[in-house]
Amino acid sequence: MTTSASDDPFGALLPAPSRVTPAPAGGTRTLGARTVLDAGEGAEATARWLRDTLGAATGLPFAPGTEGDVLRLRVDPETTARLGAEGYVLTVGAEGVSVSGGGPAGLFWGAQTLRQLLGPDAFRGAPLDDSRRWELPYGEVEDAPRFGWRGMMLDVARHFTPKDGVLRVLDLLAAHKLNVFHFHLSDDQGWRVEIKRHPKLTETASWRSRTKRGQRGSPLWDETPHGGHYTQDDIREIVAHAKRRNITVVPEIDIPGHSQAAIAAYPELGNADAVDTAALDVWDTWGVNPNILAPTDHVLRFYEGVWEELLGLFPSEFVHIGGDEAPKDQWKASATAQARIAELGLRDEDELQSWFIGHFDTWFAARGRRLIGWDEILEGGLAPGAAVSSWRGYEGGVTAAKAGHDVVMCPEQQVYLNFREDGGPDEPVPTGYVRTLEDVYRFEPVPPQLTPEEAAHVLGTQANVWTEVLETRDRVDYQMFPRLAAFAEVAWSALPAPAERDFDAFNDRMTTHYARLDALGVAYRPASGPLPWQRRPGVPGRPIEGAPPNV
Repeated sequence: MTTSASDDPFGALLPAPSRVTPAPAGGTRTLGARTVLDAGEGAEATARWLRDTLGAATGLPFAPGTEGDVLRLRVDPETTARLGAEGYVLTVGAEGVSVSGGGPAGLFWGAQTLRQLLGPDAFRGAPLDDSRRWELPYGEVEDAPRFGWRGMMLDVARHFTPKDGVLRVLDLLAAHKLNVFHFHLSDDQGWRVEIKRHPKLTETASWRSRTKRGQRGSPLWDETPHGGHYTQDDIREIVAHAKRRNITVVPEIDIPGHSQAAIAAYPELGNADAVDTAALDVWDTWGVNPNILAPTDHVLRFYEGVWEELLGLFPSEFVHIGGDEAPKDQWKASATAQARIAELGLRDEDELQSWFIGHFDTWFAARGRRLIGWDEILEGGLAPGAAVSSWRGYEGGVTAAKAGHDVVMCPEQQVYLNFREDGGPDEPVPTGYVRTLEDVYRFEPVPPQLTPEEAAHVLGTQANVWTEVLETRDRVDYQMFPRLAAFAEVAWSALPAPAERDFDAFNDRMTTHYARLDALGVAYRPASGPLPWQRRPGVPGRPIEGAPPNV
């Protein structure tokens, strides 16, 4: 794309599309009260979204129809053949407006581009002026994504996001053409999903008595109990909302580490011969917790029961098992764990974790699902069908891809959005490395040391948002945006090499995109720095100085 946001509406599209062809003579087409939707087979969901969302913003009815002022929606085999299921062609001319998708998903992404072309007010919940003209520029957009996995992980265990907040996040992902929502549902600090056969997981494990304010070295505490959970009907609603937006929800239940909340509810899940598990509460601070699950048949059956219920709620191909930050000290001290190592003929505790993860890899495969876990699941040997979320850097992903395993690249040094965006003193609870908007825009998900055959195992990429110090919706907004917009372009668009990317042009397009975020009510970080109410003076963070290692 060579035009800029100041030249014409095509110049403000984000993520940048593959090809834009403005009409040589210019011209616009107006959507009005007489505009009808002609939705072909497979286009029903996009038509419903247009009526619900654009209808609310514009006040237009978008009634069904096939003649006159037509907005035509089609799933088109020719588009499928050229651009794939997520590709689309949007055409605006004197004869009408048409969006052709390679599949229902491509059609939906084309509708998102249509919304952007109508201007920032198309992102509002009601029209500002009934006399407003909603104009589309003449021209054509042809587009398709670079990666099939374009995701964001939201941690709702450390600080709970109520259901309506999750639905809002899904809408924001859809507006940026992101298609995977990684749902981190359990951790030491809380269990967030109803499991009917294990009611204490929500009666006990979903609430903690108090919460550390700031990073783990902080002396500050919030003495208000914190918690919450989603009922199974809430989950069904979340998954249905995501499906209508062509987003896959990938659930995560973290095992064998990050499990103190579950152990507090059911002490027999822990290593009771190494620690007094009956004395444990839901954890109220942050960091790597020593309390991990016992490697017993009872624990395996317990979590199989958890997943039997969850698989009925989440239809995703992949399910996330965690596997990260699981200290082995309790297994070393546990006679039960040592007996299991001897029984299985394993070398050490790392191989015991590999056996634990491998059990669920086989269990999921027998049910037509695929296991994915954080890159620690490589330790002790990777289960045959497992995929890896490479978070500690690129190395785990490179190792897995070279071994023929699928990978999602999410290195903390690049795309942990809970890391601070600036090194200034006003950043709220400053955490981790400085990752500016430009840094995220120059992130490259595919490491250069992979051959083309190995690189084919990179399913895509995701940004991660951990919420230890993100206690409100606005704090999550502040950390996500505007950097999630840069990440979305990295995940969707075929960009040049990082050093060759035109950040100035991207930043020019962000001028319009900030207005879209304003219309959506997103409490993003302004380019000039945090506003007074976005700061958290006196709440200690854990900043890391210097440039992050490229590992």
